[in-house]
Amino acid sequence: MINEEELKDAIILVFANKQDLPNAMSAAEVTEKLHLNTIRERNWFIQSTCATRGDGLYEGFDWLTTHLNNAK
Repeated sequence: MINEEELKDAIILVFANKQDLPNAMSAAEVTEKLHLNTIRERNWFIQSTCATRGDGLYEGFDWLTTHLNNAK
């Protein structure tokens, strides 16, 4: 999906959710599984979250807002 021409300039934010669960993959594990480290031509960020508590959501959206504003 990220290789689609329409998304070539897209900024990527990944939420590693469910961090409140003991068997949840860490942000580093999600990065590895999704091969995010191979993405060199665009900005990407992974944020650990627990959506039920709201942990990490604002931080992720703050990063996205900052990078979208800088891209203008």
